[in-house]
Amino acid sequence: MSSEHAQVPVAEGLYTWPSDSPQLIGSKCTACAEVTFPSQASCPSCAGSSTEEVLLSRRGTLWTWTIQHFPPPSPPFKGDSESFVPFGVSYIELPEGIRVESRLTTHNASQLEIGMEMELVIEKFMDGDDGRERVTFAFRPVAG
Repeated sequence: MSSEHAQVPVAEGLYTWPSDSPQLIGSKCTACAEVTFPSQASCPSCAGSSTEEVLLSRRGTLWTWTIQHFPPPSPPFKGDSESFVPFGVSYIELPEGIRVESRLTTHNASQLEIGMEMELVIEKFMDGDDGRERVTFAFRPVAG
């Protein structure tokens, strides 16, 4: 089985997949140009009912962040509290003028600084009941 078939997105329509350079999929209002993520059929800003799909930038800046030190409620969390690993959660500000809530690839506070450049990656979220890996988007600090 190829890796493309062994990995499936946690939800369809959030990002391009499979892809060597995945991008988040947003929407842009054709009336007021408001950009949203995830993609929406209507505009939350002007209530317009016409939007178009847009691919969002792969890089942005770390607007704010925190470390989740306790397991989320179950469901949707699958696992036990003893195997839980803390994870970073952030808002990434993209050039399109929106802030995207996202997991971070690190939970090491010394590697994070508000305003630093971040880039989109796809990483394992969990193993699916069907034997395929569920993958989600996250942001990591840009090296250098």
